[in-house]
Amino acid sequence: MTAPGERNASSTYDVRVWAVTRVVGKRATTYRLRWEVGLRRHSRSFSTRALADSTRSELVGASRRGEAFDRESGLPQSRVARERSITWWAWSLTYVDLKWSALAPISRRSLAEALIDVTLQSSGSFPGRPDTAELRRAMYQWAYHAQRRASGPPTAEIGAAVRWLERASPALASFDDASNMRAILAALARRQDGAPAAATTVARKRAVLHNALELAVEHRRLPSNPLSRVSWKGPRVDDMLDARSVVNPDQARALLAAVADQGPRGQRLTAFFALMYYAALRPSEATAVTLDDLDLPVRGWGELHLARSDAEVSGRWSDSGQRSSRHLKHRARGHVRVVPLPPPLVAHLRAHVAEFHIRPGERLFRGVYGGTVNAATYTNVWRRAREAALSPAEQASPLARRPYDLRHTAVSTWLAAGVDSAQVAAWAGHSVAVLHRVYAHVVSGRSDVARSRIEAMLDE
Repeated sequence: MTAPGERNASSTYDVRVWAVTRVVGKRATTYRLRWEVGLRRHSRSFSTRALADSTRSELVGASRRGEAFDRESGLPQSRVARERSITWWAWSLTYVDLKWSALAPISRRSLAEALIDVTLQSSGSFPGRPDTAELRRAMYQWAYHAQRRASGPPTAEIGAAVRWLERASPALASFDDASNMRAILAALARRQDGAPAAATTVARKRAVLHNALELAVEHRRLPSNPLSRVSWKGPRVDDMLDARSVVNPDQARALLAAVADQGPRGQRLTAFFALMYYAALRPSEATAVTLDDLDLPVRGWGELHLARSDAEVSGRWSDSGQRSSRHLKHRARGHVRVVPLPPPLVAHLRAHVAEFHIRPGERLFRGVYGGTVNAATYTNVWRRAREAALSPAEQASPLARRPYDLRHTAVSTWLAAGVDSAQVAAWAGHSVAVLHRVYAHVVSGRSDVARSRIEAMLDE
């Protein structure tokens, strides 16, 4: 029954707000806010205490100002009106603008790909729907590209698709419905052809959605993140190294020789693959190495001072519109990773510098015609090298299937040789936690060596 002075049966002034409580779960600690509107109880969970306290302050403040609360949502009428006034489409564009400047080009592309899937699923079957390929093109080329959108309205070719997306987009508040959220998550778990998506792809897209909704909470567009209230498990990400992909020294030498045997194109890439095998570089890091980064003595160990990465992604996602180098993956701008270069690698690099007349400041690796080495080129060279150097059974196995497996081989070699995990992680350019997770079987395999060393010390 509505109390005197209340507007209608859907709202009330009878509000009680309790203190925030800390909830320790198996996966994470959350902060729960509980309050009562009329005789109906409401609760929300937040990832941080600050968000929970902020929402509590808003509820208490609205109650003290004499504002009516909506019985259904448990929120002040002013907030209900604000949340219902913004659509997912409008918020997703705002989200892109908020994130754009801090993202690397490849992350910008990943952000757009995730938002496209969410938008297509949430828009449903609104009348007049254009072709899906046209909708994707409109979002990929304009809507979810902050610079393109800021430069002017969409072209005539995609204008109709953009207008349909504006009309078809549901209210952001509709994401609070668990069934809607489950449908969106299911869409993220599928590829465009309907086949199951890779586990890493699903995890990456879910992370984008979670962050978009988390920022919506921060900007007071949602009371809490609805994704945190949906019990849904995507495909499990198995990032542990497959030991079958690691090559032994004889196989590595044979593969490098097979690369060199492919004429000018292969000869220009022999030292490229050697950097991955001996120094655990990522392909994007090897392409960015210049002569100035190297210390190559005539004898003994050398050293690499790595400060850049050159991930291959279309220039459309960079600020300059061209492909360019950036700071190292998962590292602050300006960070330099120092990597030791064993004598065999020093010999490869010195020979490469001499043969191709690399001068100070120049990149080590260029195409036959002087251009940047791209993934298609070095992947094709590696495929041919496997065919020449490996037996049919080995070719059918995961053994060195990707050039990236040479990096895995280098890290595994360092660990098997007894190098401290922290040192290996520093050389490889990732955290100790990631090292132990990805190379768990290599780390555990060192237990016998560790016990022998401890026993020897005790005997002394």
